[in-house]
Amino acid sequence: MSLAGGDVAAAAAAKQGGSGGGNALFVAFRALGLCSNHLAHVLRYHRRHREFYLVTAVGRSFHTYNVKRLGIVAVSNALPQDITYLAADRMLVFASCGSLLYAFARNKEMVHTYKGHDTDIHLVLPFGEHVISVDRDNILIIWDVQSEEEYLQLNFDKAVFAVSAIMHPSTYLNKILLGSEQGPLQLWNIKSNKLLYTFPGWDAGVTVLEQAPAVDVVAIGLVSGHIIVHNIKFDEILIKFQQDWGPITAISFRTDGHAVMAAGSPIGHIGLWDLDQKKLLGQMRNAHATAIAGLSFVQGEPLLITNGSDNAIREWVFDGPGGSSRLLRFRMGHSAPPTKIRYHGQNGQQILSASQDSTLQSFSTVHDRFNKSLGRGSLNKKKSKKKGLRDVTMALPPITTFATEVARQSDWDGIIACHQGYLTCTTWNYQKGSMGAHKLKPENFSKNKPLGVYATAVDITSCGNFAVIGLTSGHVDVYNMQSGIHRGRYGRDKAHEGSIRGVAVDGLSQFTITAGSEGFIKFWKFKTMELVYSVNFSTSPSKTVLHRDSGLLGIALDDFGISILDVETRKIVRNFSGHQGQINDMTFSPDGRWLITASMDCTIRTWDLPSGCLVDCFLLDSAAVSITMSPTGDFLASSHVDDLGIYLWSNRSLYSLVSLRPLPTDYEPSVVMLPGTSPAEDADVTEEEETSDEMIEYDSPEQLGDTLVTLSTLSESRWKNLLNLDVIKKKNKPKEPPKVPKSAPFFIPTVPGLIPRYASVEHENDREQSKLVKLGVLAQKSEFHVQLEEALSKSNYESPLGILKDMGPANIEIELRGLSPDDGGSVKVMQSFLRMIGAMLDTRCDFELAQAYLALFLKLHLKILSSEPALLAELSRLSPQLEQLWIHLQTLFNQSLCILNYLKTALL
Repeated sequence: MSLAGGDVAAAAAAKQGGSGGGNALFVAFRALGLCSNHLAHVLRYHRRHREFYLVTAVGRSFHTYNVKRLGIVAVSNALPQDITYLAADRMLVFASCGSLLYAFARNKEMVHTYKGHDTDIHLVLPFGEHVISVDRDNILIIWDVQSEEEYLQLNFDKAVFAVSAIMHPSTYLNKILLGSEQGPLQLWNIKSNKLLYTFPGWDAGVTVLEQAPAVDVVAIGLVSGHIIVHNIKFDEILIKFQQDWGPITAISFRTDGHAVMAAGSPIGHIGLWDLDQKKLLGQMRNAHATAIAGLSFVQGEPLLITNGSDNAIREWVFDGPGGSSRLLRFRMGHSAPPTKIRYHGQNGQQILSASQDSTLQSFSTVHDRFNKSLGRGSLNKKKSKKKGLRDVTMALPPITTFATEVARQSDWDGIIACHQGYLTCTTWNYQKGSMGAHKLKPENFSKNKPLGVYATAVDITSCGNFAVIGLTSGHVDVYNMQSGIHRGRYGRDKAHEGSIRGVAVDGLSQFTITAGSEGFIKFWKFKTMELVYSVNFSTSPSKTVLHRDSGLLGIALDDFGISILDVETRKIVRNFSGHQGQINDMTFSPDGRWLITASMDCTIRTWDLPSGCLVDCFLLDSAAVSITMSPTGDFLASSHVDDLGIYLWSNRSLYSLVSLRPLPTDYEPSVVMLPGTSPAEDADVTEEEETSDEMIEYDSPEQLGDTLVTLSTLSESRWKNLLNLDVIKKKNKPKEPPKVPKSAPFFIPTVPGLIPRYASVEHENDREQSKLVKLGVLAQKSEFHVQLEEALSKSNYESPLGILKDMGPANIEIELRGLSPDDGGSVKVMQSFLRMIGAMLDTRCDFELAQAYLALFLKLHLKILSSEPALLAELSRLSPQLEQLWIHLQTLFNQSLCILNYLKTALL
């Protein structure tokens, strides 16, 4: 342990600065808000559970939901790339990834891999003990499921018959039906490898093949929007329908006694067709915001399950009048990429996310069942409820930025949001999960609506009572969150000449800080709205973020630089540079030690504010649009360009030793994959841990510097009470000696004689033991005594010092008493002991031990030291050495105390 602890960090940083680096701080954890993508879902039935399960693809893994509650049951292990097709049979789930086909058991574990295709697989069909796959080169391969061997391969000419759909007709043994992009269909016997029949088609490409409840009947969806209900046994058209919404994307039949067929479209509408009356039964308009990827009627139930690329799974029940449907339950995330994410509350379990789909949603980091949607912004809530949320005329533009506070969220609205190109700011209520009661808009703009003026920045005070809104016109207004009343405006006319780039209120609601595009950061009194101070920047600020606890304001500039401003002193305390693109978002760590920034150069960088260094940096495939740090410091959340998910990055410094060394200015980060919905493979984690262990390895020398004083690692009980041993012994001395309890002997002694009498045993054990001490034992020299005599000639005192370190306080006192000539020692041995203390002071190691041993030695042998000239000479050499060392330490102590006193009082 060193008294100059800063030198330890400096030495460690110097040693670590030479090699390594990168994303040692944040590790990919998992993704939130992803439910479905553009691939059709798969519906399975578990015989033992007697329950239906739904499987949807999400990036590199797939989710399994139960149909009863749409609750997530399992998440599969991640594949190397995104899944391109999903299929399932009774036992296994098949997922294609590139040119490989994988089989999963128990909805999670990969058990089989099928290799043989050269291009991406786009169709998969489980077929009994076999599985069929078709790739982009029009090669169809039939695999044996268990042995993973190729059973049969069929090659088709892409110009004549490009396979676009595949199915197995019910009761047709060993036969499959293939649809083509050119229009014809082919029926094959895969056991005999023969083409049985070719259907000429209907001059349009086939998109969907679906088995009808009736045998020999197949529904065929075409690119033209036609649906052909065809009898393949007699090659006969039974019914022909047409949808005007584009190509057919999915088909399903009801099996609960109603002859109804549902067909999906690319614009999110679903058509319901009555097969008995051969007419349109109804329409489910806007079932999804994007194309219907898959739809399935549950066997024997009036339930329809749909999914789409709008990241939603919906379950519809047909229990209305005339067979109409209603939405029963759903799971959904954002249908458009998020624009802003922020943690809500102090427990670090909810993330508020605003998206380009104009919705505001809350995602839980604990479990998906705690997710909830606050809805979509609307101009008029009552009219939008009547007309539906899909009414574009009533919808507000997407939210660009928002602020949240939980202090009074149970009493009134606790969220305020700015909308893209919109002057009015809206309030939201997290408890009710809906849009709030107020729309905040300046009164002077209510009559005249100037072009190009809209809200750009908002903040809520820590008490939750007031909201501050900045506009592109330079105005900054204050509103009451409870009543929505305008409470004032900063500046005589307006706060800034340029547009407002950021507003913030300090933790005590004393000051409001505003940033303008003209380059000024201004400090205003919150109550009186008077200008207190302004700071001018050579480059315009683009974004600001305030850490209220530490009073640090992070400012992102248009030249891609970053400045840290201390709110108390109103001075720039740090400047950072290194980003090569516009800074999209910034966030502080909960303790205010790190500033994390995301830029359009696709990097996320972590800056250490005390040292002023870049300590972590990693590169991503897509730029992060928004980032936020958990109030508990466990996760960093990020949203990215053209990505629907919210990605969590685990903070490794909470659960492992992380070496944060400064990265060089020319550091080139490596590309890191975004986390999936399931954890990454263990191999990658172990490799990262091995590299991090090499990074943090540092061997501390015994002495960091010649001018430093190093203490020993012994506990204080070994040396602190050496001078008070006599007092301790007196306090611990018992008042009376312990008494041995009397016990009756096994054979009671008797007195010999004619009459039997018991012998008295009262005084038998009262014999006093001898307290004489053999002087021969004291005459023997101890090991410490011998080592001191040898060290006098060799001038090496490591051995006797090591013996003292291993002893307790009582043994040390006995050894030092034995150094005097009266107790078996000698003057030379005492002289050797003093030289050992001098050697310890020269090396400045074990400083506190040297002081304690010398103090006890002087206390025990003061009379002998004053009468022996040789010992007096040793003391005269030791005294100035000791005095000089204490003066040096006193100077260092005074310097540290002055700096500490300045830090305590300078800001008051």
